[in-house]
Amino acid sequence: MLSLTLRQLEYATAVARHGGMTAAAEVLHVSQPALSVALAQLESLLGRPLFLRRAGGRLTPTAFGRGWLDLAEAQLTALTRLTDPNAAAEDIRLAVFEDLAPSCLAPILTWAETRAPHLKITPQVMDFETLSDALHKGKADLALTWDLGLQSDIARQTLARIAPHAILPPDHPLARHTSLTLIQLVPEPLILTDQGLSLGHMRGLFAQAGLTPQIHHRTASLDLMRSYAANGLGIGLSYTNPAARLSPDGKPLVTRPIRDAGAEPLILAHLAQNPPSAAAQQLSALIPQALPDALSRESTLGI
Repeated sequence: MLSLTLRQLEYATAVARHGGMTAAAEVLHVSQPALSVALAQLESLLGRPLFLRRAGGRLTPTAFGRGWLDLAEAQLTALTRLTDPNAAAEDIRLAVFEDLAPSCLAPILTWAETRAPHLKITPQVMDFETLSDALHKGKADLALTWDLGLQSDIARQTLARIAPHAILPPDHPLARHTSLTLIQLVPEPLILTDQGLSLGHMRGLFAQAGLTPQIHHRTASLDLMRSYAANGLGIGLSYTNPAARLSPDGKPLVTRPIRDAGAEPLILAHLAQNPPSAAAQQLSALIPQALPDALSRESTLGI
């Protein structure tokens, strides 16, 4: 069976599609005798006829031939896709930073399912270090993340620029302000998520202003930080700003932007030497459309 050739598959399926040797030979731009010889060799190889020969030249698939020719068509279609760099049905591995996933991932998947149902998306929720490693090892095609800790070989598409914000209970004295400054936060006990890059970045914001923050708690997740803040254990700091104004344990909280701390890019990233496929490019174009609420809520400088 290894002697079966791609040309024989093309010839046999063309005969089936066009109903005879003459029409198939014209489409394939080969002589009818050459096509007839190739088809006979194929049937000899298979040990069974693919077609019933009838008067008038029209060929009808045998019972065996119908199944075999359907399979041959499927294999030819698959082989054609292998040579098509713009094929859009391949799996797109989308990595999302863990703090962004709860507010961004489901809207992206829902929007893509509605607008581009042919796209197959495999989401992966990761921390900063794992996400960067996945891009470099080819385990992720695109990543939605903050621009923290990524090397120069990562290409970036900026979706928005986001100011950090403070998370605090509504009865906190600082909650009466519509925005806060770093110096207002210096005397306060602060809560940071214990993510290496995020932790270092938040400390750096104060250091650049010549200030020393009082970090009282380091939590394992954004949800836990919000719970700590809502229960009065300190003021949380984060770039990610979920719409919910209740902590996971049901207590109210508010968020206030920190107006003198700059803004951090929210980006779509991919490895520069691993350009996105046509399908991944299509997803890249859909993602900003899927996240208008999240981007408008968090963005200080819309892109």
